[in-house]
Amino acid sequence: MFLKGKTAVITGSTSGIGLAYARAFAAEGASVVINGFGDAAAIETTRGELAAASGAAALYDAADMTQPDAIAAMIERAARETGSVDILVNNAGVQHVAPIDQFPDDKMLAIVQINLLSAWYAMKAAVPHMKVAGWGRIISTASAHSLVASPNKSAYVMAKHGLAGLTKTVALEVAQAGVTVNCISPGYVWTPLVEAQIPDTMAARGLTREQVMNDVLLAAQPTKAFVTPEQVAALALFLCRDEAKAITGANLSVDGGWTAM
Repeated sequence: MFLKGKTAVITGSTSGIGLAYARAFAAEGASVVINGFGDAAAIETTRGELAAASGAAALYDAADMTQPDAIAAMIERAARETGSVDILVNNAGVQHVAPIDQFPDDKMLAIVQINLLSAWYAMKAAVPHMKVAGWGRIISTASAHSLVASPNKSAYVMAKHGLAGLTKTVALEVAQAGVTVNCISPGYVWTPLVEAQIPDTMAARGLTREQVMNDVLLAAQPTKAFVTPEQVAALALFLCRDEAKAITGANLSVDGGWTAM
């Protein structure tokens, strides 16, 4: 349990990739703070499972990722109740699919706020704690769309490209503080976020569900297989090891070969 005594805060972690991160960190002894939406009883069950796995604290914080004050308060609560904030994973995300001339402004703003600006505010709040400790890991879930584009995803691609740039910049700022900053760029991972965008893509492109799955989503991945949340979490876990301390400012693809094309 190489993370025993450390605390990981993971945004957007009540399901999907975020929950896989939380489980991976808890299995290595870290206290975890999960965040996101969902059924209260199910979240409490998950919280209890994480605490049992780690033998350490497991907290749930309902901070709204569109509210800077709530994000900062979550980081401060984590530090106060567990004693530190050592690992920050920016994973909260939303998606909407539409051509730019039909893209609702409110959807665009929500995507930018949750996928990009929430990470900026969380980093701003967490970095001082990591500097004091002389150790920290900041990991953001970007996307293959931080490197390439797809039609009808203007806001998402804009936000994820921005997240990759934010990662590089903050990595340079804390390079001598014992803190690394990286992003992981998965291809299509079978999560509720991906499943939820299928109807929009069906409507936007006039395709069936099967056509969206095979001809749109998996068409980009030479492996013709979805990435799993556990595969993404395994890379995040490695980035927390001492062996990975020279990896910073990197955008690491886990995309079945998508961006190799």
